[in-house]
Amino acid sequence: MSNALFSLGGKTAIVTGALGLLGREHCRALSEAGARVVACDLDGDSCAKFAGELREELLCEAIGQALDVTSEESIRRARGAVIARFGSIDVLVNNAAINDKFESPAAAADQSRFEVYPLKLWQQSFDVNVTGMFLCCQGFGTVMADQRRGSIINIASTYGIVAPDQSLYRASDGTQKFFKTPSYPATKGAVLAFTRFLAAYWGRVGVRVNALSPGGVENAQDPYFVEQYASRTPLGRMAAPSDYRGAVVYLASDASSYMSGANLIVDGGWTAW
Repeated sequence: MSNALFSLGGKTAIVTGALGLLGREHCRALSEAGARVVACDLDGDSCAKFAGELREELLCEAIGQALDVTSEESIRRARGAVIARFGSIDVLVNNAAINDKFESPAAAADQSRFEVYPLKLWQQSFDVNVTGMFLCCQGFGTVMADQRRGSIINIASTYGIVAPDQSLYRASDGTQKFFKTPSYPATKGAVLAFTRFLAAYWGRVGVRVNALSPGGVENAQDPYFVEQYASRTPLGRMAAPSDYRGAVVYLASDASSYMSGANLIVDGGWTAW
C-alpha cells in the first residue's frame, strides 16, 4: 500500500481544543502527514506559541487561532482567517470538550453523585461537547460541503458506547474517591449519533464524517486508578497520548476514503469484554 494514501499534503486541517493533551498530539500527527494545521483553542496567544513550536519542530505550516466553540461569531472569525490564509478547509477535528472536575478532592465523591449532580454542570458539558461540535461542523463543515470534499473527525469516547465502571474510582481501602458524572457519557453518546446524522446528510456532497472513540489516557492519575484501568483492559495498560496519532491521520486521509458514519474505537480492547 502506498504511503501516498496517508498523505495530507496540500490540505488544511483545523483542530479544536488543540492545547489539550490529545489536541496537541492530533496537531503533530496531522502536521507530520503534511497538513497545514490550524491549532484552535480559547487562548489565542498560547495557540500561536504552540503553532510556532510545530513549525520549528516539524518544518511545517501551522498557525494558531483563538476559538470559542460555543460562539458562532468566534467560529465565523476563525473561518475567515483560515480561508484568507490557506484558501480551503479540508479536515476538521472536533476535539474540544470538557470533563467535570471538582475543586475539592475531599468533597468530590459527594459532589459527583448523580443524585445531587448540578444541572449547571450538565448544561455546561452539552454546550461545549455537543453544541460546540454542532456549531463547528456548521461553520467549518459548510465550507467543505461547498468544496464537495472534506473529512470531519468527531472525538467521542468509549464512555459514549458503554457505561462508566464506577469501581475504577474506588481506592484499595474501599473509599469511593469520585463518581464518573452523567454528562460526559451522555454528551459522547450524542457525538456518535450526530456523526451518523451528518455523514448521511453530507455524503452526497463528498464530505465524510466519522467518530474516533479513544480509551483512557494515562496522565498522572492516582496509581490505584491506573492499575485498575489497566487490569480491565486486554492490552494491560492505559493509552499513551501518542497512541491516537495513526487513527487521526487515517480518518483524515484518503486511506479511509470509503469510510463515513463510522466509529473507530481505539481503546486497547476496553469495549471487547
